[in-house]
Amino acid sequence: MEHDLEFNDFGTMVMGCGPYHIGSSVEFDWCAVSCIRALRGLNKKTVVVNHNPETVSTDFDECDRLYFEELSLERVLDIYQAEQCSGVIVSVGGQIPNNLALPLWKNGVKVLGTSPLMIDSAENRGIFSGICDSLGVSQPEWRSLSTLDDALDFAATVGYPCLLRPSYILSGSAMNVAYSPIELEKYLKEAAQISKEYPVVITKFYVGAREVEMDAVAKDGKVVAHAICEHVENAGVHSGDATLMLPTQTISLTALDTIRDITRKIGKRFEISGPFNMQFLVKDNDVKIIELNLRASRSCPFVSKTIGTDFIDTATKVMLNEKLPIADLPTLETPHNPQTYVGIKAPMFSWPRLLDADPLLKCEMASTGEVIVV
Repeated sequence: MEHDLEFNDFGTMVMGCGPYHIGSSVEFDWCAVSCIRALRGLNKKTVVVNHNPETVSTDFDECDRLYFEELSLERVLDIYQAEQCSGVIVSVGGQIPNNLALPLWKNGVKVLGTSPLMIDSAENRGIFSGICDSLGVSQPEWRSLSTLDDALDFAATVGYPCLLRPSYILSGSAMNVAYSPIELEKYLKEAAQISKEYPVVITKFYVGAREVEMDAVAKDGKVVAHAICEHVENAGVHSGDATLMLPTQTISLTALDTIRDITRKIGKRFEISGPFNMQFLVKDNDVKIIELNLRASRSCPFVSKTIGTDFIDTATKVMLNEKLPIADLPTLETPHNPQTYVGIKAPMFSWPRLLDADPLLKCEMASTGEVIVV
């Protein structure tokens, strides 16, 4: 390969969200742009990799160097090596760059923020559930599947309905609630196709529970910023299709304290440095963890705008080991909940434009946009 460019800036690579699709849209582009602007504010050169002309992150004046290339291991390695990047940020572009964290690290890339080994442990449903058990963190009864007979035995033991959860997925792909052995067998085959290399976990599905989301930033395992949202819909609707409220409206103080305590434990155990998101089931004062994403979530822009703290700006400074104004941040001890208003994030759907669409909210995401009001 020949070129006439000089690569001596040692810029920081930011991986974008790739093509827009259900589950990955403008929310993650907002996160990438916020990260890029934070880096430039720190006088760091930026190298952006993203192949989507509709994003702000691919505007020519947002970064120092833009590569309009696919987000694959081979392409990212080529760019990283040519640019002699000082490091790569994988946690602001959604699931695609997050899935590349471990392969990049195995190829000698410096992944900034939370360790790729910890990311892999969080994404692998079986490993994550085992870690929660070791921490004494309550979760729905679960089992990592190996055979259909095991799944049927587990479901018969805990009772239907049961939820199938593949690993390393975005927008709840192939995640389904089975109400009978016939549905369980059907959904298991779908889940196995989506997540061939990783285990599928089956959990007890709780009816009538509320779902609560924690968006947070941690530095060396200590949580430095957080915000808690409540879903209007009961658990069972994908978080991307749910209506979010901040601050929470029906969750008890005891349950909120439990959520913060679990967040403290998880942050320390996974040695998190950067953004992360957790989802919980809440019924009265009973709190159970559903999942952990060691990356920015699609609700990051919402919570950042609602409470007036840019979580991605904070996370970027954490990943670059910059000093933080801790006194001004919404730590676990000092939440910044709005006092005179409530923030609402409502999903938008394209069902009227889609032939034979099924307008029923499920575990797999279907919304194609959102609107935020306060």
